[in-house]
This record gives sequence, C-alpha cells and structure tokens, in this order.
Amino acid sequence: MKVIFTQDVKGKGKKGEVKDVPVGYANNFLLKKNMAVEATPGNLRQLEQKNKAAEAERQQEIEDAKKLKEQLSEIEVEVSAKTGEGGKLFGSVSTKQITQALQQQHDIKIDKRKMDLPNGIHALGYTNVPVKLDKEVEGTIRVHTVEQ
Repeated sequence: MKVIFTQDVKGKGKKGEVKDVPVGYANNFLLKKNMAVEATPGNLRQLEQKNKAAEAERQQEIEDAKKLKEQLSEIEVEVSAKTGEGGKLFGSVSTKQITQALQQQHDIKIDKRKMDLPNGIHALGYTNVPVKLDKEVEGTIRVHTVEQ
C-alpha cells in the first residue's frame, strides 16, 4: 500500500515522502497513529501543492538573503572599544557588539550566531566579518573598530 508520511518514522520514511509499505503495517500502525495518509490521487495532488509552496517560499528566502547581502556590502559598521598602548584593545570586539552596532546604525537585524568570528576583533582598523545569511548565501560586514 502506498502511503504519504505525515511525520518522520524511524527506519521507514520522512515527512512528505511517498512509500510503499505492507498493508497491515499501514492500516494497523501508520494510519491509526496518524503518521501517514493513504496515497490517493487527491492526497498526492495536495502534497505536490505543498511542495510547490515550500519551494516558492524557499526561493523568496534566498532572494531576501541576496538583497541583504547587497545591502551589507555597501555599508560599514563602526564599533568603538577601549584601547591600551599601541592600538591594542582591552579584550575584543564580539559578534554581539557588532550586531548591536549594526542594529543601531543601519537598522538591520542579524543573529550574532550567523557571524563567523571565532576569536573576536583584537585590533583597531577595518575587518571584514563573514556572515552566513542562508545555506547558500554568504555576505560580509565591514567593521571599523575605533578608539573610544
């Protein structure tokens, strides 16, 4: 019997998959527990429409990420920090500080975990910080660290 899984079933299938399973297993377990629905032409059409809508939504997310990438490439974020002798910072500039400065200066909100800055910024000047905007889209933020 062909079924469409409505949720992940360990060892059998993932949500949205269409698979052929034994009739008894389908009737007595999957259908009873609402883990799957029978793969009728109507249900298959409905699944196809859901997949198309999800794909369109995914494309929209990618477009938004690309627009944000373009926007980020044109701006510069200025972060001030306390310094000691020779332009060395006390501590470092973290992704949290960069995120806050970006929010205040340009009204752009980005999650600090999307920035790839493992050790922070330890010196004055310009630094390009890579940002993972989407699975497929990666941009950079130009950060200018100045003396406080």
